[in-house]
Amino acid sequence: MGELIVARHELPEDVIPLVPMRNVVLFPHVLTAVTVGRAKSIAALEHALRANAPLGIVLQRDPALDDPGLDALFNMGTVVSVVRHLASSDGLRHAVCQGNERFVIEELVEGYPFLAARIRHIAEPSEVSTEAEALAMQLRERAVEILSLLPGVPAELAHALQAARAPSHLADIVASLLDTEVNEKQVLLETVSTEERLQKVLQILSRRIEVLRLSHEIGERTKEQLEDRERKFLLREQLKTIQKELGETEGDDEEIAKLSEAIDKAGMPEEIEAQARKELQRLQRMPAASSEYSMLHTYLEWMTELPWRLPADTPIDLDAARQILEADHFGLERVKQRIVEFLAVQKLKPQGRAPILCFVGPPGVGKTSLGQSIARALQRPFVRVSLGGVHDEAEMRGHRRTYIGAMPGNIMQSLRKAQARNCVMMLDEVDKMSASLHGDPSAALLEVLDPEQNSTFRDNYLGVPFDLSRVVFIATANVIDNVPPPVRDRMEIIDLPGYTREEKLQIALRYLVNRQREANGLSEGQCEITVAALESIIANYTREAGVRQFEREIGRVMRHAAMRVAENAQVQVRVDAEDLDAILGPAKYEHEIGLRASLPGVATGLAWTPVGGDILFIEATRVSGRGQLILTGQLGGVMKESAQAALTLMKARADDLNIPASTFDYFDVHVHVPAGAIPKDGPSAGVAMFIALASLFTDRPVHHDVAMTGEISLRGLVLPVGGIKEKVLAAQRAGLRAVLLPARNEKDLREVPEAARASLQFIFLETVDDAIQASLGQRGARRAGSEFKLV
Repeated sequence: MGELIVARHELPEDVIPLVPMRNVVLFPHVLTAVTVGRAKSIAALEHALRANAPLGIVLQRDPALDDPGLDALFNMGTVVSVVRHLASSDGLRHAVCQGNERFVIEELVEGYPFLAARIRHIAEPSEVSTEAEALAMQLRERAVEILSLLPGVPAELAHALQAARAPSHLADIVASLLDTEVNEKQVLLETVSTEERLQKVLQILSRRIEVLRLSHEIGERTKEQLEDRERKFLLREQLKTIQKELGETEGDDEEIAKLSEAIDKAGMPEEIEAQARKELQRLQRMPAASSEYSMLHTYLEWMTELPWRLPADTPIDLDAARQILEADHFGLERVKQRIVEFLAVQKLKPQGRAPILCFVGPPGVGKTSLGQSIARALQRPFVRVSLGGVHDEAEMRGHRRTYIGAMPGNIMQSLRKAQARNCVMMLDEVDKMSASLHGDPSAALLEVLDPEQNSTFRDNYLGVPFDLSRVVFIATANVIDNVPPPVRDRMEIIDLPGYTREEKLQIALRYLVNRQREANGLSEGQCEITVAALESIIANYTREAGVRQFEREIGRVMRHAAMRVAENAQVQVRVDAEDLDAILGPAKYEHEIGLRASLPGVATGLAWTPVGGDILFIEATRVSGRGQLILTGQLGGVMKESAQAALTLMKARADDLNIPASTFDYFDVHVHVPAGAIPKDGPSAGVAMFIALASLFTDRPVHHDVAMTGEISLRGLVLPVGGIKEKVLAAQRAGLRAVLLPARNEKDLREVPEAARASLQFIFLETVDDAIQASLGQRGARRAGSEFKLV
């Protein structure tokens, strides 16, 4: 019925059938395929085919409308000729249309089974401007460029662009090829001016070219990455195949499985275990031949071998601890008492933060063995960290993993060795560290020794926090003055003085003789060393605060006995004091106090050294001159000032001592301290220098069995000094009878062992007058014909 109606109606010349399009804009001079399915659109297409009439293609504003009216259509469309038509089985019509020219809808015409509209044709401009030609040339270049960026473009399309000579035709062809919104294409269709349309198409085309160029670059980079990844994947698969053929794949898989199992058993905190798992996944994806593989494998081994899990605390038996300390050490009663107190606090509050103990004393007094005894009492592993000569901060905190040969610091290495997070760790020789260009290791030690901070100690190699709060730290030092103040502030200082002769003898009888006998392969019946021989070794072959050199001399005696036993197995060697000269050689130390102190101008002082106390001789003489003071013996600045102060005080007291004032004007005073190869300094030689000068100018010798220490002021006061304990023990070792001490140092005698206090007489000085009265003999007591000589 519809076909009859269409055939019966003839359309006026200015009326054409319309086909509304939902999302297609047709341009003049362009061949475009369209598909229609609505009844009115099919009727319009069939009328155009039968009447061989033009057809109007127009875009509707709302694609959702099925029956649009005039208001729902854009005002401008394209007049087309249907070149080819095809009907499909699903009822749709497919047509290839050739765009001819633009038109404007003036009104819709009713009475037809399709949309029909009276239109006004818009003719192409007859003249072409120079600007249009320039724009067309640029547009053609851009269009060719964009075609080169698009994949799969037919060659005919490029030829069509080159064949289009009219600028208006070129603009419409390029606009139809643009991949842009239909509304934007409709704007181009409605732009009648050729120059304006060319400019708009150029703008859109330039923007699309930039997007396509960037997309092309991204695509190329992605392709390269994918190709590289595919190549590596292929190589890895080939490597796996080769390793499988060689039987080598089982080793790598087994290593990964072992590390995973070790992480499970390590007992790490949750966040640290997550990081270790992440590194394990990286290791699993990494080829075994990679240099980073071994580094990461070593790192994971360190992480799994550290004692993350805290072991159960063992009960502390204080009686057993006392027995251990008594069995391991003789003497040191106050030190043992402090250690028992330390263990008592640990027993009452195991989770508490223990103070850092620092044992300070000369070499050989038992600092390290005390730490081992504490570990035995606590039933915990003992580990020693030697800090002597450490000058690099990385030795404490570790190196970062980016460095070749990186490894954790000494603290974490020792924890791995101890395999216990609550071990006893001895930081040996903390006074021997030194700063350098690589940092200050003592600064890195601050975090370790601070109970408020060491719960989150971070090693540079591990890169994760580790809890050191349950480690029992014990430090040792020979000289506490060499320890930086911040480090010293974090530790409790416990002084270990030198041993007396009686204590050394008991230590030898209880420990040293048996240890050296066993070390040299001897039994108790094969070698015997008498008490007299041990006392002779102490007095004549050693001069030290500890017992290290003493043990070496005992070892020499035992080696001599071992040689004789090896030559004749039946020999039983007994070493007495008379035999030492043949075994150890002549005595190394002799007592020359009587020799030196029997002459005026010689005083015996007491000095403190890093290896304990020692005696110090101050010698003074006068020669003709002009009142100058000459000092020799490698004296430090403090001792030089003490000598100058002593001479000034002597001049001030000249009238009281019946010394003519002119004596100081015609004589130079020479003060010498023997052993000139050894530097000497310290604020405790003032009294000895004053007494030496007083002895010289009054011609009265100092008592040969008296030693003294103390500093003086210009008013004649005797000032207190330090190191009283070590100095008194040195006086006892030297066989002196009396010791002159500043009165304000009387309280320090409580630290001196009872045996040393009982063997000495102590005279306390308020002023230098007390020192003169206690130390100088009668005037003119020097021997006739004797002369004073520097020894």
